[in-house]
Amino acid sequence: MPRFAANLSMLYPELDFLDRFEAAAKDGFGAVEYLFPYDYEQRELLPRLKDNGLEQVLFNGPPGHWDRGERGLACLPGRQAEFREGILKAIDYAVVLGCPRIHVMAGLVPEGLDREAVRPVYIENLRWAAVEAAKEGRDLLIEPINTRDIPGFFLNRQDQAHAIVEEVGALNLQVQMDLYHCQIVEGDLAMKIRHYLPSGRVGHFQIAGVPDRNEPDIGEVDFGYLFGVIDEVAAQCGWLGWVGCEYRPRRGAVAGGTSAGLDWLRALPKAARGASA
Repeated sequence: MPRFAANLSMLYPELDFLDRFEAAAKDGFGAVEYLFPYDYEQRELLPRLKDNGLEQVLFNGPPGHWDRGERGLACLPGRQAEFREGILKAIDYAVVLGCPRIHVMAGLVPEGLDREAVRPVYIENLRWAAVEAAKEGRDLLIEPINTRDIPGFFLNRQDQAHAIVEEVGALNLQVQMDLYHCQIVEGDLAMKIRHYLPSGRVGHFQIAGVPDRNEPDIGEVDFGYLFGVIDEVAAQCGWLGWVGCEYRPRRGAVAGGTSAGLDWLRALPKAARGASA
């Protein structure tokens, strides 16, 4: 069964961020991911991981001005220096926190330009970032995101992402396959998993119910079936990654809301939570 990591940017919203590590561990998760660590110093985050027996398996590189609507810098012409500074900062955090993967957000295609016009900048930035990350033994991920949640995002489809990984040609650049985004844009999830996972280019999965991004047992996707597909294909190709639970608990910020919605996870073998059996 795949191993699941709690996304602390979305789960446990009733708690302060630093208290979410303990909550995830109490619910049986053995690993966590989240959007950004940069509001905290490494010395604040590392004890939260160690004291709760958690692995840090993913976070994003700096996104630019998030509060102004920016969603990454990698495809933005004229922002290369800022992009590079952010990647070096992310790598530093990843080394201290023992995190093997960094998601490099592509960004929004600038107004007045099209995807092909900014593609060379994106490729150049990824090549540079992959070299720097490789020096510290880190993998970089790129993620297709649906155009409903983030209109104008550079990367939307699995085939686009895999073509870019091939073009960049770095062994430590992989695709973050978010099945929520993939269902909204493309569908045919089981066949996408069967096609792409054996390629060696899928570094991480994420899940959420479709269409409302709640628990994976709510909505139009049969995730129980897909977990079996991932398990089957992973066993065949030797994939040992994680599935990030990046969803909004249906009970929102109500105390205990996240935990109350984890029946879908409790029904799975304990090893699926990354916990020791």
